[in-house]
Amino acid sequence: MSDSIGFLISDVSRLMRRRFDERARAIGVTRPQWRALTALSRREGVNQGHLADLLEVEPITLCRMVDRLEDAGHVERRRDPGDRRAWNIFLTDRSRPLIEQLAAIADDLFATALAGVAAEDRTRLTATLDRIRDNLATPEPGKDSAHG
Repeated sequence: MSDSIGFLISDVSRLMRRRFDERARAIGVTRPQWRALTALSRREGVNQGHLADLLEVEPITLCRMVDRLEDAGHVERRRDPGDRRAWNIFLTDRSRPLIEQLAAIADDLFATALAGVAAEDRTRLTATLDRIRDNLATPEPGKDSAHG
């Protein structure tokens, strides 16, 4: 049973990403771009290092991603006033309609994914997934993996 739950969660996540990618590509956005733009829309002004952590990518990978988004006019770098070595990343006015399109794509995808699922089941599903996330978000004392 536990294996099937894990595989099911993984399959749903993979399929959601795949379907979203297909729709986002139709408006000219790659997966790394939509992930970065979405993360920035939630935490605009974050520095590059923190954004790399949020996206779970290496800083050099994020730097190239931000370079491409900046070249396309979707983001701008500004010096971090508290650390002259760091850059904070901000969305541009040009990116906002694109983010709105991505949000509409996500809304439509969720409507498709949840078609036929009753409102009370959606509420229960959300509460269950919240609980699972909360259970996994806090490391258990003494169970941290050793590095090295």
